[in-house]
Parts: sequence; structure tokens; C-alpha cells
Amino acid sequence: MFTITLTHYLILSAVLFTIGVAGVLVRRNALVILMSIELMLNASNLALLGFARQMGDNAGHGLAIFVMTVAAAEAGVGLALVLAIFRHHKTVNVDEIRALRG
Repeated sequence: MFTITLTHYLILSAVLFTIGVAGVLVRRNALVILMSIELMLNASNLALLGFARQMGDNAGHGLAIFVMTVAAAEAGVGLALVLAIFRHHKTVNVDEIRALRG
């Protein structure tokens, strides 16, 4: 029977984190950047829970729930900022918003 080890959790976490970093660096849409940041936070949660499972410690679960709470607050504030920027500049393209600074 196939068992899932810590290595599987860490490889999946590294792949998800890499996809998130690529999304932040390559994309110019503010909403996609926020989603990529959420993906990176979830990848770190996956690694944290993998280590917690390996060590048999439940404290990692509490920390993961805390990170998810902070991520939800970040998403709410980030989406509110993107909405305010869109209302003012009529775009969510990060390059155009940076060019309109003044």
C-alpha cells in the first residue's frame, strides 16, 4: 500500500509556492497577484501541516488556522484596495497604476 510521507507534502508545497512566486513576478493584474500570494500562504500551510503530522504535534494545526485567518483578512483588505484603485483609475493593471503615480 502506498503511504504519503513528509517528502510528498514538501514537494507539493514547493511546487505550489513556486507557482505562486511565478504568478507574482510574471502577472501584472492586481487580482492575480493577490491570488498568487494566497497560493504561497497555502503552500506554507501545507508544509507546516506536513511537519506537524510528522512530529505528531497538534500545535502546527493551530498555527495553520492562524495563518488562514490572517490570509482571509489580507484578502479582504487587498480586494478593498483593488476596488478603490479600480474606481479611481479604471484599471487593475499594476504597471499602469505605477505609471499614474504623481
